[in-house]
Amino acid sequence: MSKILVVDDQPENVYLLQDRLETEGFEIITAYDGKTGIEKAVKEKPDLILLDVMMPELSGLEVCSVLIENDETSSIPIILVTAKTSAEDIKAGLQAGAFDYIKKPVEKVELLARVNSALKLSDAKKKLLEIEKIKTFGATVVTANHKIRQPLTLIKLSISSLSRELKKEKADYELIHKKIKYVENAVDEITKILNVLNTIENPTLTNYVNNVSMIDLPE
Repeated sequence: MSKILVVDDQPENVYLLQDRLETEGFEIITAYDGKTGIEKAVKEKPDLILLDVMMPELSGLEVCSVLIENDETSSIPIILVTAKTSAEDIKAGLQAGAFDYIKKPVEKVELLARVNSALKLSDAKKKLLEIEKIKTFGATVVTANHKIRQPLTLIKLSISSLSRELKKEKADYELIHKKIKYVENAVDEITKILNVLNTIENPTLTNYVNNVSMIDLPE
């Protein structure tokens, strides 16, 4: 069940939208001013927001801008509900970050069409985001495997060499110190690679082999 936040300072408008949408099976949250609308959007994380434009204190356009700039709510589609439908008014709403608008008085058929359209697009974006996350995770695993394999091999060979040397009656301590240094350098290299992977916020993927991607690490 999709959750919709309705924000309007006129209770009768809220009731009208709530009644029509609940009849269609949507879960409705309500707010009667811009500040409360922002608070409920952050707390409830609705799937869609229906937002009145003409409200006291904080207008719908101001509320829209605040929500779009907030990382917690920026991906929630916002439909403006307004009697102001001139080209300039619509332009201002879209520039504030609104996904769409519905003109007052609200027609039920138009309301449901625009609501369903916004929810479908939002759902598609969420699925794409999940796919990107999976691709990035897979690329991270491939990158780590590719970059760390060589120092891990060096560690394994060094440990084998150390084991053989320590079994001798008279160990070559110069060789032992040399192998320990190899291990230390390999550990430093692995730590460096992991630190770089951990700090990348927007990874760039490059083709590795057979359509398998890896992360393009900075030098």
